[in-house]
Amino acid sequence: MLVHSRGGRPPGFDEERYKKRNTVERAINRLQHARAVATCYDKRGYAFRGPATAAALVIRLRA
Repeated sequence: MLVHSRGGRPPGFDEERYKKRNTVERAINRLQHARAVATCYDKRGYAFRGPATAAALVIRLRA
């Protein structure tokens, strides 16, 4: 862990990269809050992909 004595942003802060990361994190959080995805405990990818895709479409259409 790197500790900066002056505090604040790290010296390599990239504002554009941070914006993209924030967008991805918000999208993942929206998918997690979709009920069909949040309660899906299927072990196989093909069984999980359907509810995840449906939730993503609903989120996209509402935006």
